[in-house]
Amino acid sequence: MHVLSLLRELGLDPASDQARRAVALVRDRVTWHGCGPPECDGNPFFRGRARALHQRPGGGERRLLRPGRPGHRRPVARRAAADGGWNCEAANGSDAVIVNTTICVLEALARIRTGRREQHRGDGGHLRGQEYLLERRMFRRRSTGEVIERDRKGGATWTRFAFPTWWHYDVLRGLDYLRRAGVWPDERVAEAIELVDSKRDSEDRWPLEDPAPRHDGSRGGRRRGPAERWNTLARLRVLDWYSARD
Repeated sequence: MHVLSLLRELGLDPASDQARRAVALVRDRVTWHGCGPPECDGNPFFRGRARALHQRPGGGERRLLRPGRPGHRRPVARRAAADGGWNCEAANGSDAVIVNTTICVLEALARIRTGRREQHRGDGGHLRGQEYLLERRMFRRRSTGEVIERDRKGGATWTRFAFPTWWHYDVLRGLDYLRRAGVWPDERVAEAIELVDSKRDSEDRWPLEDPAPRHDGSRGGRRRGPAERWNTLARLRVLDWYSARD
């Protein structure tokens, strides 16, 4: 999964022979053994690691068409409460929005709309998801306005940027999603943009702050290093998007 995700981020053509062969191997040979409830060990990877998503009043399960396989649907996550975010731990009794899940679902919805693999006839869920991030100015608690220092699941710091991010949210990833989704930047992203720009070094590049999260959410390896091309590219795209509002 992580290799395929990275190749997608780096622009591998999904219609290429290499991509089709890789996806076919995962489809035919990979299961969720050891990565979910024991009863789901035999689930094929693209079926998911949970047997079902439970219906709840006013919500309901969310299904996404995985890009590259028209007609194949699988549940991704259930919308949590009325805040506009999503929750991947509902089966375990959690009813709180999980920002890591929310950014992953928003990105998937954006790929579907951009790829035109199906007409998006949702209920505006992606708009409410975007508002969830914007109302919190990308990294603050709505209730108190305080900065959210660390993700409660995995311990990632939202204000320190890594590549690749895998399933972790950070401020730069949130901003880059808004850019790709065509959201017009307003004053609610201004502080987050200032945070991104503040990390520019004397050579107008951005160094790697955190190594990529491991599969279990922990981080290893070097904490800081030379400017990373992908980090610099992502930051420049976001800054250009914001400056275009003028």
